[in-house]
Amino acid sequence: MSEGAAPPNSDPAIRVVMMPRDTNAAGTIFGGVILSQLDLAASIEAHKHHQGMLVTVAMDKVEFKQPVHVGDLVSFYTETLKVGRTSVQTRVCVWAQRRFGDGAHVSVTEAQVTMVAVDPSGTPTPLAG
Repeated sequence: MSEGAAPPNSDPAIRVVMMPRDTNAAGTIFGGVILSQLDLAASIEAHKHHQGMLVTVAMDKVEFKQPVHVGDLVSFYTETLKVGRTSVQTRVCVWAQRRFGDGAHVSVTEAQVTMVAVDPSGTPTPLAG
């Protein structure tokens, strides 16, 4: 998934409308709300490679490019970058469709997320599809 002027032609892992409860003092959506959804989207992608428990061990290269506004329809697009013995690295690209104004699609956030398969005691375990 390369950065472009339009969202990917694939279905997003998650799509959500941002609501007023998620705003910060500046009136835009908290970065933490976006990070939470980004984490969920990464787990959806990683579960394509492992049906058991996965935990997030790293979020790298998180870049907040544009603010997200109340009412924006936010889509989280995912792709697998690397599958290791116990881990899955994904890229999540987040696009917002402005619901008020011209309806433009803008790239708002991007990150790489690494998830590791763990057993019930939290010990890393080999991936099992």
